[in-house]
Amino acid sequence: MSGRTAIEILPVTGIGEVRPGDDVAALLQDAGLRDGDIVVITSKIVSKAEGRVRRAPDRVAAIEDETTRVVARRGDTVISQTRHGFVMAAAGVDASNTEAGTVLLLPEDPDASARRIRAALAPRVGVILSDTFGRPWRHGLTDVAIGAAGVVPLEDLRGATDTHGNPLNATVTALADEIAAAAELVKGKLAGVPVAVVRGLAHLVTDDDGPGVRPLIRPADEDLFRYGARDVVFARRTIREFSAEPVDPDAVRRAVAAGIAAPAPHHTTPWRFVLVESAGARLKLLDAMREAWIADLRGDGFTEQSIAKRVRRGDVLRNAPYLVVPCLVMEGSHTYRDARRNAAEREMFVVATGAGVENFLIQLAVEGLGSAWVSSTMFCRPVVREVLDLPESWDPMGCVAVGHAAAPPRERPPRDPGDFIVPR
Repeated sequence: MSGRTAIEILPVTGIGEVRPGDDVAALLQDAGLRDGDIVVITSKIVSKAEGRVRRAPDRVAAIEDETTRVVARRGDTVISQTRHGFVMAAAGVDASNTEAGTVLLLPEDPDASARRIRAALAPRVGVILSDTFGRPWRHGLTDVAIGAAGVVPLEDLRGATDTHGNPLNATVTALADEIAAAAELVKGKLAGVPVAVVRGLAHLVTDDDGPGVRPLIRPADEDLFRYGARDVVFARRTIREFSAEPVDPDAVRRAVAAGIAAPAPHHTTPWRFVLVESAGARLKLLDAMREAWIADLRGDGFTEQSIAKRVRRGDVLRNAPYLVVPCLVMEGSHTYRDARRNAAEREMFVVATGAGVENFLIQLAVEGLGSAWVSSTMFCRPVVREVLDLPESWDPMGCVAVGHAAAPPRERPPRDPGDFIVPR
């Protein structure tokens, strides 16, 4: 935006302790607001006024209630996502600046709170509710906008050029966050000043309430760091319906790099990943596998109707835009004099291959790709080897369908880890 001018940031003093039922807008009537001002309000006083105070001996239960997803945990520190979509420490539950034995929760709907306050103020102003966030790659805290009304939240400079004529391809400025952080310079954590007025940015104040802070929240499918250390394993889900969106081959290769980081016996590398990338190769493989499957089912005495139904259930591979056939190789394995030890040796390599495939599947999820590991190639290994021109020593260990999920996966049924633990 053009027309940059000097700005003033003015503290609003004398507000005092805010209690449930207080009218925040009424507390600002003597703040000397002018048309075009932006009022930045610490969200804590809004939470207090709205009765978002909870009696609790500690914050643990409140954090759990306010959390929709734990992103990371280390000791007592929890980074979680709230139902608002914010990713922040302790789901925004705060035990400071509140009476002993109580905690403060974030406003139920910060944008709605900002709209109500704005509607009750006489001048044409913008309203921002701010809260303190940490940052993944830097020490220290800064205030950001968690609610807004009548303020342009983002400035999209993509498509413009800089002073040297270079195109700007990724520059989107978080204006509401910058204003919130600037206002904190005169509020402070210990000064007892919960409100500041930013003057000189009238060009960012809108006639209507605008979209609030929603445009500032990055959608999950655009977030390269969506999965924290705690939930990256749980990001892997079996996907059986894929969209027509093509698969990035480089993303699959990065997943292979994760696969071959798995543990293996005797310092070996028992994994091979056959990437079936061309549509012709996929069709040829699946047709040959289907014929082998039908022949097996007929040999087992299944009726033609039952065979047709079973074959249709196997269409998850046909619906996928990309297939990967993980293979086991026994290079580097030991040969023993008795069958028992040789069987155990192969089992070690099978386990290692499974670990490699699991790594591969998890990394696919991190790359934003869905997958389904189907066992079908294990029942017709000679056919798969022939169609894909693989060495006789390679054992296909199923087939992985890869693609973008056509719909969110169903929720996992709850499982208690205690049901799978046998202490001794």
